[in-house]
Amino acid sequence: MLRRVKNSGSFDLRRDFAASLVVFLVALPLCVGVAVASGVPAELGLVTGIVGGLLTGLLPGSSLQVSGPAAGLTVLVYEAVQEYGLSALGVLVLAAGLLQLLMGALRLGRWFRAISVAVVEGMLAGIGLVLIAGQLYSMADTKAPSSGLEKIAGLPGMLISTVGSGTALAAFGLGAGTIAVLVLWKKLPKAVQVIPASLAAVAVATAASVFLQLPVAKVEVQGLLGAIQPPGPGDVGRLAGVGAIGTVLAFTLIASAESLFSAAAVDRLHDGPRTDYDKELIAQGAGNTVCGVLGALPMTAVIVRSAANVQAGARTKASRVLHGVWLLVFAAAFPAALGVVPVATLAGVLVYAGWKLIPHKELVPLWREHRGEAVVLVTTALAILSTNMFEGVLLGLLMAIAKSAWETSHVHLEIVGLEEPEADGEAVAAPGADPESPDSPGSNVSRRPIRVRAVGHATFLRLPKLLDQLEALPRNREIELDLSGLRHLDHACAAALANWAEQRRRAGKEAGAPEPARKGV
Repeated sequence: MLRRVKNSGSFDLRRDFAASLVVFLVALPLCVGVAVASGVPAELGLVTGIVGGLLTGLLPGSSLQVSGPAAGLTVLVYEAVQEYGLSALGVLVLAAGLLQLLMGALRLGRWFRAISVAVVEGMLAGIGLVLIAGQLYSMADTKAPSSGLEKIAGLPGMLISTVGSGTALAAFGLGAGTIAVLVLWKKLPKAVQVIPASLAAVAVATAASVFLQLPVAKVEVQGLLGAIQPPGPGDVGRLAGVGAIGTVLAFTLIASAESLFSAAAVDRLHDGPRTDYDKELIAQGAGNTVCGVLGALPMTAVIVRSAANVQAGARTKASRVLHGVWLLVFAAAFPAALGVVPVATLAGVLVYAGWKLIPHKELVPLWREHRGEAVVLVTTALAILSTNMFEGVLLGLLMAIAKSAWETSHVHLEIVGLEEPEADGEAVAAPGADPESPDSPGSNVSRRPIRVRAVGHATFLRLPKLLDQLEALPRNREIELDLSGLRHLDHACAAALANWAEQRRRAGKEAGAPEPARKGV
């Protein structure tokens, strides 16, 4: 469990330096793993981490959260690379960064807090499911199918073929061993846990593959400068397509939402300066703009690295800037070190990361307390798994809006005088006759009207129930309908109530009953 850290926000080089080393060790395997899983050169993940540290880390916004390539965007980046090619990735990220800059300048950062948490968690859960399904194939050095459902359906066959292949089984064993180290690392003594779990898992699995000389796929190394591919003029024309625009919007929405939700979570971990959401959105936009120019992966603020930064004792933004320096030094001086890392090991890291994206512990309590939110979460996740990221998130947002509209459109009728007893001197219906029947003697006597007062928000969503209650009122009694208690009356309800009053008036004339009276809205 993460503890809350006291932080005055004052500069402390010793603490910031130590924290930067911890964040660097956490970020290094994640940067490489996310890049490989996204279908791009490993160096591009390091480029995004470097920009996240040196540029975004310097800018105002959130002082302690750390930015870089994130598992949450892996699926979307992979789909974009497969659809438009690696050369077009830069222009897509560039457009998303410029859009983030615009939204930050318009002070829209705070409005991202209005996005339903169920949609965000459902989005991350859907990403986690697709990530797990896809990386299980990479753990066996096998190419994964394209769609999420095909990945799920093909898992039994993949596992059977893995068992029958010595090479695939060796790779899968490395990936499974990596996951085991990640799961068990927290159970080891605190002195051992000084080393980040992801780095330890990758180091152990890599050492095992070298020592046992396992014939498994390794990370392909091109060199930092060789991997950078700035977008050309021809790539800009790809933005004219509807699909490309949807991808840019998805990049923008997911990266911004994840960054700002991460900022809110990081603020709860320390007592230092709070996040300025608009400035943080500008900082993320600046980082993604530069990443786009360099043809690198999109960035977001990442809660794993940010929490590690806080818990390691960071005091200022110097720690995240220094972590970018260490990534740059590593990428420039030791790029060949990546070439000995098995792909299956990085896949294991991402399977574990995908599992952490799924809110499995929170789902049951959420179902008990807020069932509608749980339905939105699960539907969003399954929609992403069965379609794609953009359509899944869009469906989740629409469901969240519909749910909120339904919950806020409460309206009820306060009915007075429905069972009022007969006054002295009034005629009484004949024995055995229906007192509500217009033909019954004494049915049209002068009785006090039934007063009906509508209270709440009358929208078309509640119209069927509202009309059922009104139509159930006695037809031979005068009705006074008071709409002054309504805070909102939409056009559909107003038209339906007017139609009900008109029908009631006509029926009353035929039966000799009084006409209904309406009182102001």
